[in-house]
Amino acid sequence: MPTLSALHIFPVKSCAPLALSEASVEPRGLVEDRRWMVVDAHGRFLTARKHPRMTLVDAHIVAGTLHVAAPGMPALAIRPDDDRGARLDVSVWGSSLSARCADAQSERWISDWLGQPARFVFMDEIAERAVDPAHAQPGDTVSFADGFPMLLISQAALDGLNERLARPVPMLRFRPNLVVAGTAAHAEDGWRRIRVGAVEFDVVKPCTRCVLTTVDHTRGEFDADGEPLRTLLGYRRTPTGVTFGQNLIPRSAGTLRVGDAVAVLA
Repeated sequence: MPTLSALHIFPVKSCAPLALSEASVEPRGLVEDRRWMVVDAHGRFLTARKHPRMTLVDAHIVAGTLHVAAPGMPALAIRPDDDRGARLDVSVWGSSLSARCADAQSERWISDWLGQPARFVFMDEIAERAVDPAHAQPGDTVSFADGFPMLLISQAALDGLNERLARPVPMLRFRPNLVVAGTAAHAEDGWRRIRVGAVEFDVVKPCTRCVLTTVDHTRGEFDADGEPLRTLLGYRRTPTGVTFGQNLIPRSAGTLRVGDAVAVLA
């Protein structure tokens, strides 16, 4: 029986991962996953694709407050700017929405870290972002994730990749929310609906991969050899690009726990 072997959230888009033993599922994905994002002076999203140092920013949330830390930077607690209630029109891929601004101190912090004007923004309940209707049902929503609420990868898929690499890479190069053990490599490519514990998901679209997979998140630097993307091009290329893992949309709420059974429903 396949089981859930790991759970991750990314409190700030493109920043460091946070491993959890359990997590709650809501329509936008796992609670506290990618509800914060970094944008430039024009509200355009910034990611480790161009700013690999972002992966060195550790983040966690306690009672609604975002706590961040980075090498050589003071630890900082950040809240949405409740005093001004300021909002900013932001863009992430093809989506535009109004997000809640963080305070001026956090703006200075992230601007110093990235070496350019930047700021943190927060997706509150007012901020709504729809999933691509080509792969969703009316009313489906998503966080600041690239396009879908959650991402799943089989452990066997990574094992098969690492057998082809001179230097193995960790699963977190691919930034999944859910890792499933006890399957064949890329078994998830054939799934259409699954249940993890008591929570059901539609498996809606393969995840197309980019240069972000070549960022070593422990060093905040690109892999000089262009791996693992270079190797994936040799056996995971499709007409739409290199794929690795599957995007999910929750169809019920609940709590996921590492060790939960994974049932393939369709």
